Amino acid sequence: MLQLPKSQSSTRPLASKAEAYEYCRQVTATYSKTFYIGTLLMPSAKRQAIWAIYDWCRRTDELVDGPKSRFTTPETLDAWEAQLESVFAGQPLEDADVALVDTVANYPLDIQPFRDMIAGQRMDLYRSRYETFEELNLYCYRVAGTVGLMTSPVLGFDRSLQTAPWHDADLQTATEEAIALGIANQLTNILRDVGEDAQRGRIYLPLEDLARFNYSEADLFARRIDDRWRALMQFEIQRARQFYRSAQRGITALNPDARWPVWTALMLYQGILDVIERNDYDVFTRRAFVPTPRKLLCLPIAWLRAQAL
Repeated sequence: MLQLPKSQSSTRPLASKAEAYEYCRQVTATYSKTFYIGTLLMPSAKRQAIWAIYDWCRRTDELVDGPKSRFTTPETLDAWEAQLESVFAGQPLEDADVALVDTVANYPLDIQPFRDMIAGQRMDLYRSRYETFEELNLYCYRVAGTVGLMTSPVLGFDRSLQTAPWHDADLQTATEEAIALGIANQLTNILRDVGEDAQRGRIYLPLEDLARFNYSEADLFARRIDDRWRALMQFEIQRARQFYRSAQRGITALNPDARWPVWTALMLYQGILDVIERNDYDVFTRRAFVPTPRKLLCLPIAWLRAQAL
């Protein structure tokens, strides 16, 4: 039962670490089933830390996309950023913060990616269109590429690289590829959720791309699926796959115990693009998801890739 968190005005003691982590686990399992499968392949301490980070990201996203988002103002996000600073100072204000405070104490997390994600939510307060991919790419970095930076200190990098003269360059590249995975996931979310976003008056597909394929905003709001739409979606899917390919190169730099879960999460999320194609690019009336049998099939393939690549 998802019952946390309590408001910071509560006078009762905050949740224990065990209770807070269990809540974060439930949130991850409920709202990101694909991602959750990947976390189950991690060592216990790492998976708990990832759940804590995921829960914070979801709470942040809910401020602009959740049921109470109409009440969110710039001042709301200012207060949320102040609460984040309190967490990094070791002072949780809500039950769910307890898990993240413990994660910050156990891993060398940097606060800046968390701040950058809040900046991404600020974009959603006043923007519902993106003219170019460069503009969308900044948004994708802030709301999802940052997740790669948040989680990399938990997943860890292969210590055997530390004796190599190219170590710093390799880790910098691996960090960039961790960001690429987050951007790839966000682009996948955007393609899967075109119909839902349109209902809220939002279009995340770059307007320059719509113009390239002579597909208008009116066409999108009318849910028109034709050759123009298919060509547009094929173009966007190939762009997302390029980011997945970049991300794959960085997995070998991770600690061995992180490679299988990351390969699994990547393959499962990338599989959503395959489903969109099989659905003939109908993202208006059919939600793309990877069926359970296909998810299970990914596990041994991801394990083999984690050993060989």
